[in-house]
Amino acid sequence: MKLYPAYLDRAAQEALLEQIRAIVEEAPLFTPCMPRSGKAFSVRMSNCGPLGWVSDIGGYRYQPYHPATQRPWPPIPPLLLQFWQDLSGCDAEPEACLINYYGPDAKMGLHVDSDEEDFSAPIFSLSLGDDARFRLGGTTRKDPTNSFKLSSGDILLLDGKDRKAYHGIDRIYPGTSNLLKAPGRINLTMRRVKPIKG
Repeated sequence: MKLYPAYLDRAAQEALLEQIRAIVEEAPLFTPCMPRSGKAFSVRMSNCGPLGWVSDIGGYRYQPYHPATQRPWPPIPPLLLQFWQDLSGCDAEPEACLINYYGPDAKMGLHVDSDEEDFSAPIFSLSLGDDARFRLGGTTRKDPTNSFKLSSGDILLLDGKDRKAYHGIDRIYPGTSNLLKAPGRINLTMRRVKPIKG
């Protein structure tokens, strides 16, 4: 795990947020649900890039189009691609950028990002808005976990042995940032999906 606190200053956060708002206008937030049970997630989400991650009654998967509009996902903003190039250590560009919106009461249980075909590239996570308590464990659900806060402008990379570590968001701290118009947090998560060709 690598944490880059306050990597984006306020001006960069505002510039990126405007680009994300434009993406969400084209690819509106939707509420994913758990496979089989159909239980709704507490976060709403969208995507940008060639592929987008979705979860519904049929399972977890990546697909090239929005589940409601059926249109292709908008491209990943150049600013995000530059951050990936500067920090990821991966020569290939990300193929998916998840846009997760956490309201004040939203959470994300411990999970592993394992729907990708390639695990050599890191998971790249950028926070905008209110602080969140992030929890990171080991490669099994029973491993001990550590918790720490992620703040607006922070970038977190899960790489190496932590690439398949259990992680989640325990809570949001409403009112810790005034970046967004309402209390909440946006998390941007970039991933490689398909094998990187040598």
